[in-house]
Amino acid sequence: MDATILLVEDDASIRELTQRGLEQAGFTVVTAATGDEGLTRFRADRPDAVVLDVMLPGLDGLEVCKAIRATSATPVVMLTARSDTVDVVVGLESGADDYVTKPFQMAELVARVRASLRRASHREPDPDLLRVGPVRVDIAAHTVERDDERLELTPTEFRLLVELARHAGHVLSREQLLELVWGYDYLGDSRLVDATIQRLRAKIEPEPGEPQLIETVRGVGYRAVRS
Repeated sequence: MDATILLVEDDASIRELTQRGLEQAGFTVVTAATGDEGLTRFRADRPDAVVLDVMLPGLDGLEVCKAIRATSATPVVMLTARSDTVDVVVGLESGADDYVTKPFQMAELVARVRASLRRASHREPDPDLLRVGPVRVDIAAHTVERDDERLELTPTEFRLLVELARHAGHVLSREQLLELVWGYDYLGDSRLVDATIQRLRAKIEPEPGEPQLIETVRGVGYRAVRS
């Protein structure tokens, strides 16, 4: 795959091993050891995707991710030393597309990066308008509005809402959502779906604690209401 990956990791040994693994998978890799350096390299090299450690000297990974997301939809895969749901939620809210928990297998990281690149290269064939209750989703303009108010969603939240809206009235399992939104199946962690649903509800639901637009179907998955 002819794509350039920016790897931002302060641990030299992990950085070198990860760089080697990504290069063996066919990627061109540029590296940075700090958050500030990572942002500089991002702006200079315009990579196709970013692999970004959370814990960095200077600007941490979450701050770097927010800065990237403020100007670009470039895929970002976070590396985190912990797998707490809170950490996942914070990373996704910062704009990350996916995350991998250390220690990780290179095959898993490569699969996540490839999936993020496939999603980024996908283009909707035709303009499309979707609705979930009072929420209006304009795929062509990549905008979401509720009662004429613009809602700011991360790229992952937007993709999740689009898939739920396309299947409104039907239950989608966590496994189906992993495949539709993140582009992989068994490598996925269902907590990723739950955390993103939580963030999406906080932005589109009038009362996030009592969701009416995205329903939980216990033991199965989630369902968006029909308009």
